[in-house]
Amino acid sequence: MMRSSVSLFAAVLLGTAVLTRGDEACDTTGSCKLPGSAGDAAKSEVLSPVGQNFIRSIKQAPRLSTLEGKTVAVVGGSFMASVTHPEIKRLIKKHYPTAKVFVLGEIGSAGPWPGPGVIRKQKDDFVRKLKELKIDAVISGNGGCGLCTPKEMGSCIAAEYGGIPSVMIAAPGFTEQAKRAAVIAGVPVPRVATYPGAFSAHSREELLKNTRNILWPQIVEALTKPFTPEELKQTEQKLPENGIVYSGNLDEIDLFFTRNGWTDGLPIIPPTRERVAEFLKYTDTDPDAVIAAIPPAYRKATPRLVAVNGVMAGCKPEYMPILIAFTKAMTDGDFRRTLASTHAWTPYCWINGPLARQLELDCSQGEISAVRNAKIGRFINLAMLNLGGYYIKTNRMGTFGYLMPWCLAEDEAAAVKLHWRPYHMQQGFALNDNVLTAGSALSWGNNLAPATSDPQKIMEMMAWDAVEKEQFALGSGTPFVYRAILVTEYVARDLARKFKGKEELERALISAARRPVAERAYANYWGNPGSAFNPETYSMRRHITRIGRREGGKITPAPPWLAWTGMTKMETVPVMTAGKTAILVTGDASRNKTMCVPGGGFASVRIDLPKNWDALMKEAGYPPLRQYHLKSDLTPSDRPQQFKNYRRREQL
Repeated sequence: MMRSSVSLFAAVLLGTAVLTRGDEACDTTGSCKLPGSAGDAAKSEVLSPVGQNFIRSIKQAPRLSTLEGKTVAVVGGSFMASVTHPEIKRLIKKHYPTAKVFVLGEIGSAGPWPGPGVIRKQKDDFVRKLKELKIDAVISGNGGCGLCTPKEMGSCIAAEYGGIPSVMIAAPGFTEQAKRAAVIAGVPVPRVATYPGAFSAHSREELLKNTRNILWPQIVEALTKPFTPEELKQTEQKLPENGIVYSGNLDEIDLFFTRNGWTDGLPIIPPTRERVAEFLKYTDTDPDAVIAAIPPAYRKATPRLVAVNGVMAGCKPEYMPILIAFTKAMTDGDFRRTLASTHAWTPYCWINGPLARQLELDCSQGEISAVRNAKIGRFINLAMLNLGGYYIKTNRMGTFGYLMPWCLAEDEAAAVKLHWRPYHMQQGFALNDNVLTAGSALSWGNNLAPATSDPQKIMEMMAWDAVEKEQFALGSGTPFVYRAILVTEYVARDLARKFKGKEELERALISAARRPVAERAYANYWGNPGSAFNPETYSMRRHITRIGRREGGKITPAPPWLAWTGMTKMETVPVMTAGKTAILVTGDASRNKTMCVPGGGFASVRIDLPKNWDALMKEAGYPPLRQYHLKSDLTPSDRPQQFKNYRRREQL
């Protein structure tokens, strides 16, 4: 029986939350009991699904005795910092007249703390400025979203690495994320000052009052109070050499994994040695070789750990090459960067190549809900937790939560019939290469049903759909967003009468998908995802001019869907740009549907099969892979392969 130190290992070293609910508790021996559980029947020994974080903790410098005579940097520009930070500067000068204060415009900020081996000029410039200006303390903020919080904590991490005391300001729901970002980066005792509420929901008067009365005392204490013995106490429990973390029946194992934050709350298949060994047959990579170091936790991901999470998700062993490919894709910043956001970017993937057909992954009606597809989606959910270190309410901060991830496949036979390159061929792969592409979605399921076979009108409707589905509701975020556009076979057939390839269709969509500049400016002004604008100092009219200048505004014919206004020309801005759209032929061929899925970037990774794949699959009852190859005179795109080689600098 595993000792209770495993729970401590999970809670302290990994930063996960341990659940305690009355009778659902593990006793001091590590034994978890449920009312009506099977007792000692059918016990199994199970492996851990998480890897070790390899970033060593630094020894932090002592806190300051006072701010008098010190040089302080007040940095960061998120969530009403334009109000809080000048007030913090004023308070420092009032209470410590001999102190010197530098602000963001004078010193800059570090940005998100880069992973091991990653060079980031912004961070290096900030560190250089800290030394040049002889900074004694750093105050950074304001953390009020899932992406800005680690960004603002980056300046504190840089300071602590330089022996400079720091404190970060965050809203209540983001203090744990801020602390976790620092601990993962090797800062064992981060300090955070908590603002009482949502920054952008407060008036200027409330912000000033809360800064004076609530933030200021916390800031002073964080920078001047010595570390307590409790803060400095570090317990790093190591997993046992045999890898077994627990032994129990099905109910007990499920509860134990749930308590340690290793599941998404749904039942799991116990990852026994025997089950994991079946998965490892389907890769030629050494079981304990490090194949990825995935932010934000920078844990060592190995085939063995991938297999453990695949078992837990209910996947078949033969899915192992797909699971490894997704694990590699998780290291790509373009894909992964948004996944902690308060906006619900949900990760998903699609598969190209004969492997998808051999494994009977669905590309037709109901595809993401088909059993095989859904199990891969479940693996993505567990990989986010255990391989990537994303935890709900800790560093995955969705305001309303996230959908369950999903997996789909492109109907390559339909695409090839239309002489359209399947997506992976657009990225430079051969037709019969097996490729996984990871993406993320901000919405799902809102279909467009074109009531025409006219390819021009279908394209215009798709462009309008893209305009309506930008980044964040109302399109208030950044001007250009990645999109996957799903097109059913017969709609693709109608489009192909005019557009001879996906590339030609994409160019037409980019040209047609434009939005009135005043509408875009209004959305960005009143629905700004960061700090609100002050109408007294910055007018809506100025913002319209600014948006038009920055985002390529020009006088164009009115979009077809606005012809009813009677306006023939208007100032518009583009909402699509080259290289950010994936067009997939997929879904129920019996329906005339397209669907625009806005989200984050894509990462395409080759799926590597073991040398004895055909023999393994024959034993498992599958026809040989070559039976699923397609023939075509299409050649791969020769444009730069944007996502084929995932970023090696984020690997160990």
